[in-house]
Amino acid sequence: MRGRCCASRTGRWPHERRGGVLIAWLRHHRRALAAALAKFSAQRSAALLNALVIGIALALPAGGYALVSSLRALVGSVPLEPALTVFLRAEAKRADIEALAQRLKSDPRVREATFVPREQALKELQATEGLAEVVAALNRNPLPDAYVVRPRVRESAALEELAGDLRTLPAVGHVQADAAWARRLAALASTARLAIGLLALVLAFGLVAITFNTIRLQIVTQRDEIEISKLVGATDAFIRRPFYYLGALQGLAGGALALLLVWGGLAALDRGVAEVAASYGSSFRLAFLGAGDALAVLAFASALGWFGAWLSVSKYLLEIEPR
Repeated sequence: MRGRCCASRTGRWPHERRGGVLIAWLRHHRRALAAALAKFSAQRSAALLNALVIGIALALPAGGYALVSSLRALVGSVPLEPALTVFLRAEAKRADIEALAQRLKSDPRVREATFVPREQALKELQATEGLAEVVAALNRNPLPDAYVVRPRVRESAALEELAGDLRTLPAVGHVQADAAWARRLAALASTARLAIGLLALVLAFGLVAITFNTIRLQIVTQRDEIEISKLVGATDAFIRRPFYYLGALQGLAGGALALLLVWGGLAALDRGVAEVAASYGSSFRLAFLGAGDALAVLAFASALGWFGAWLSVSKYLLEIEPR
């Protein structure tokens, strides 16, 4: 009975009323977006200049993030498990080599020790791109026998202590810590990501300030129009919407220009990087931002524009009252 009474008074069922409210809400936002697009197009030169400033500012952290992501991909292809390469002396006696093998097997700090004869090392060197001709020009095998040691410990101090103990053995000529450079590179990449995040945060305040000032000028320019709208009964929400969309459009245009700048910069740098990588037998390339990251840049820029517009409208729209 209650539902029937409600329907008889309004002429619509409750779900029909909710649908009508939603359609009206969408219509208001569509009109606000159309008004913002009209303002953006009417002031094309100023809008593009503001978008260019935003794009340049956003291109700095976005480009840095793309570079760090490419660097992380390179580091990810390298095994970061700590290892020690123990090179034997050429004049080492067989008894000393056997003693070294026993020492490695009995040391609780060593998980695995693999013997690499000098002939196998030479074959692996010959298989390296760009070094086959150099190796062929040698009259003899200059490489020593070696052990590749996989330690149980991972701390730098413990690894240095193990390497120092192995250097004192008679058969050992040199001990090299493998993958240490990769761990340092990974640490630098993490630090760079933090620095890029801080840079993006600082620049975000600047982008909000740009949008804030742009919307303030729009409000001052349209002061008479806003007063008339209030006189005829327009709500604050109705007046605010076009400014919000204008700020979001400005940020979105800046984000698109930022992606374009990053793409062009990476394409220019990639040529030189490809030549250097090829000289080391690598196919490393600088990669552009993925689809998810690119959309995140656009969403971030648009949100900053919306937030700057909200701050400006909240401050200056309240000061305008019909006379």
